Amino acid sequence: MQKNCLCPHCGKQFSRFCNPFPTADVIIYEPSRGIVIIQRVNAPLGYALPGGFIDEGEMAEEAACREVMEETGLEVTLLGLLGVYSEPHRDPRSHTLTMVYVGRPADCSALQAGDDAAHAAFYPLSALPSPLVFDHARVLRDFCSYVEGARHLAGLDGAFHAGGTR
Repeated sequence: MQKNCLCPHCGKQFSRFCNPFPTADVIIYEPSRGIVIIQRVNAPLGYALPGGFIDEGEMAEEAACREVMEETGLEVTLLGLLGVYSEPHRDPRSHTLTMVYVGRPADCSALQAGDDAAHAAFYPLSALPSPLVFDHARVLRDFCSYVEGARHLAGLDGAFHAGGTR
């Protein structure tokens, strides 16, 4: 969306585009352990799926794998796309649009908090920490539908691994 604004310095009118910021999140799932949840060190504080902003020139799948590595130390293989979540108030900082992937970790023992995470751990779906930030409670309800067989993942153009390799 384009907005007309006034420059606070010179008073001239200019146009500014106000579009959602693209992000990518990953539900890292190991059936015997559950899913990986991080505890955030930055606002909004709380628990979240690993993920973050997509950099210019980066594919969403590459960003998802990069963010997982930065926040959890895990290399993942993306299995598919759970969904796209774009409710304008899902992130209190700004309007974001996220692609949520389901991934499988290469080595669960490599899990360690890093980057924006104070803590990272596996949690069973029946015992998730609270409060979950953003719209991650809704995302995880959709994921439970997938686990129960009532929802499917959208396919990817090949398997994506940490480092963006297919």
